Amino acid sequence: MTGTAPEGQPIRVLVVEDDPVAADAHVMYVGRVPGFVAVGKARTGAEARRALERTPVDLLLLDLHLPDVHGLQLARSLRAAGHHADVIAVTSARDLAVVREGVSLGVVQYVLKPFTFATLRDRLVRYAEFHAAAGEASGQDEVDRALATLRAPGPAALPKGLSAPTLNRVTAALREAAVGLTAAGVAETVGISRITARRYLEHLVDAGRADRSPLYGQVGRPELVYRYLPAGTPGR
Repeated sequence: MTGTAPEGQPIRVLVVEDDPVAADAHVMYVGRVPGFVAVGKARTGAEARRALERTPVDLLLLDLHLPDVHGLQLARSLRAAGHHADVIAVTSARDLAVVREGVSLGVVQYVLKPFTFATLRDRLVRYAEFHAAAGEASGQDEVDRALATLRAPGPAALPKGLSAPTLNRVTAALREAAVGLTAAGVAETVGISRITARRYLEHLVDAGRADRSPLYGQVGRPELVYRYLPAGTPGR
């Protein structure tokens, strides 16, 4: 069953994700956004279809790479079966042809892995604004405004003291280092202080674009080694 949530009721979300750790994280993320409730999770396309038959759902948070079916094929079959829940696609794929195909199947947003809670929260809030639009538009401007609510904002503002050009250089240095880099290594490569390098590296960790681990085998407190996380890397 699918349909529009009654006015004043939370938007009902079904999480469709085969990675159990990621699925639990997505359920938790949804629950932290006011106006939304996770009504279940499904590991496969078949489980998603069964869940939709027994539970009213307004929105699918849908991983496109499921064990038994591609997410867009699932969305197409759901439309054919009369299910009208909207879809936010969760994927590491950057193929714009897939994006275009998804638009015709009710995919209203794409979230690229790995992502942070803030990224998903923004998409859900924008979807809620779009979902709440009702009645007859007074003209083209109102139609345009309704559609504009789904558009992603510009790049998020960086923490005070960080700059986009330096962040890009730090990211590039980390990406090119096969075995990772310490803050001192990044500082030397980029030409900034070690303290500044640490701030940028911690920002990348917080954004889910890098991880860190201790470097043992030295006297005293172990240094941290930072490694770049390609899109789609498990363990956000």
